[in-house]
Amino acid sequence: MSNIHLALSGICLYNNSMIIGFKTQLKINQSQRLLLAKHAGTARHAWNQGLCLCKEVLNYNRINPDEKIKFPSAIDLHKWLVVSVKVANPWYYEVSKCAPQYALRALSDAFKAFFKKVKGFPKFKKRGRNDSFTLDGSIQIDHRQVKVPVIGWIKTYERLPHGVRPKSVTISTSADKWFISFKIEVEPSDSLKLVDVVGVDLGINHLATLSTGEVFDGAKSYKSSENKLSRMQWLNRRKQVGSSNCKKAQLKVAKLHRKVANIRKHTLDKITTYISKNHAVIGIENLNVRGMLSNGKLAKALADMGFYEFRRQLEYKTQLYGSKLVVVDRFYPSSKTCSSCGIKKESLSLKERIFICEHCLFECDRDLNASINLEKAARSVVSACGLDSADTSRLKQEENVSNC
Repeated sequence: MSNIHLALSGICLYNNSMIIGFKTQLKINQSQRLLLAKHAGTARHAWNQGLCLCKEVLNYNRINPDEKIKFPSAIDLHKWLVVSVKVANPWYYEVSKCAPQYALRALSDAFKAFFKKVKGFPKFKKRGRNDSFTLDGSIQIDHRQVKVPVIGWIKTYERLPHGVRPKSVTISTSADKWFISFKIEVEPSDSLKLVDVVGVDLGINHLATLSTGEVFDGAKSYKSSENKLSRMQWLNRRKQVGSSNCKKAQLKVAKLHRKVANIRKHTLDKITTYISKNHAVIGIENLNVRGMLSNGKLAKALADMGFYEFRRQLEYKTQLYGSKLVVVDRFYPSSKTCSSCGIKKESLSLKERIFICEHCLFECDRDLNASINLEKAARSVVSACGLDSADTSRLKQEENVSNC
């Protein structure tokens, strides 16, 4: 079992507490909407101007290898912005100075990721697509409103966390709605789990099949809205580009895309929360989602399920609810191996939905058989790596409850 490892979550741990993100919708008026749009436009303009300068530096270094210029850092980009760009664009002073500063920091981080070959080359930003900006300074949170620099107090639709003083906030837009997000510190819970170890197999027909026999279906929100979305995009194609009717049609398409994404995210949230709260150790397979999406026949159904988001949510929720996540190697033959006798099949096509073992004549659902094998793999990792005292006491409590 050397090809199986424990997954590490991407959340931050500080003094036995966790730092997670909090995001909620803003309740704004027309003047605040205009001011938020100015901040987002300034941040976008700073990003594009900084990207132009970086591309010029790279081209110059490529043409003149003997007279290379130092690639600008975030501080260098900000100094250049103050001297050159702000002088030519006085509307920069109508918004907070933090918006362009954080945009240039994000640009510098994007180039660092590009040079490390983690991500691709940064691209220019277009108005209306993922507009966002970050602010810091004197930020206050009071019940259902938050105070940010320059903009002032902004109301929210839901109650905000009490006693939180974030150092920075990020405000973004989706279609015609604005959202604010910041980080909060929470204490992980260590509640009693109903099942100690469980295996989870992801699929297209059913989103998640547990080794306990439970089956969770995906939302399939894109599939249900595909015809409506296609019709709206066809109508939008017949509008004159840049006209008022074209903008209205684009807004309708954006709203429908947001609805599809929210339905999918809500379904994944419910399923991952249930699994993390009720199971001590969870075993999943390290799927090659990018490679699977290259299959043109299955790409649409796979993207509609959200396999990567499912694993991402499990990674931080297992730490939040005191569970452990075991990620099994992608080459582990969970579907081809018989969960009864352990014999591996030579081949297993996607059409075979019932697993039939030729050695012991064991019959089982294909996804259920894979989830049982993932559970066994997770148990072997737990027994090999060992559990801490808290995990041992929790499992003893579970055994006592089951005995009763």
